[in-house]
Amino acid sequence: MNQTMISWGEAELDALRSSVMAEMSPFRFTHTAAVEDMTARLCALYCPEKTMLLRAAALLHDLTKEKKAPEQEALCEQLGIALTPTDRMSPKTHHAKTAAALIPVRYPGFADDELVAAVRYHTTGRAGMTLSEKLIYLADYIDESRTFPDCVTLRTCFWGADPESMSMQERLSLLDDVIILSFDMTIRALLSEGAPISPDTVSARSSLLCDRAKRK
Repeated sequence: MNQTMISWGEAELDALRSSVMAEMSPFRFTHTAAVEDMTARLCALYCPEKTMLLRAAALLHDLTKEKKAPEQEALCEQLGIALTPTDRMSPKTHHAKTAAALIPVRYPGFADDELVAAVRYHTTGRAGMTLSEKLIYLADYIDESRTFPDCVTLRTCFWGADPESMSMQERLSLLDDVIILSFDMTIRALLSEGAPISPDTVSARSSLLCDRAKRK
């Protein structure tokens, strides 16, 4: 993979959308299409020049989501993805790894480093998240198909702050604040379940908190 010139337009995205839809249940595709829509809205605020790139990432982010845990582990082995003991206890995070690894294999025309990284970290985050990674992460959390209380809360926190009226610096601060809140919610839920917490999520939260402290 490498950083490539974006060479696709609406026709290519339409073809990608049709291909992805054929592999998903109606429920999963409804979510995927809603993430694409939310991604476009977020890109309009933060990086219009990345809209096509990140809409493609949104379409691909849940490519393997509906595979069961044994299938995910077999796919990880096939693709050379090493799983830690914590990973094996968190099968819901496998799909981000497998989807990212499959993009160069199944959709080589979309195998851009920035796109693949956005897919790879859309579930756990990581320290030093790029803007593209943050936008796909957030779009996945707050798309309009989501009705879970935490998703509704985050969506209200973000759009209720009226980001359209903000300066870019204020928008970037809002983005980080909402993502930190999402990590807080995720960590609390995992603690209540007695489930392991991805080290990437802990690192991502700490990294964003440090960035916020530097701004003050």
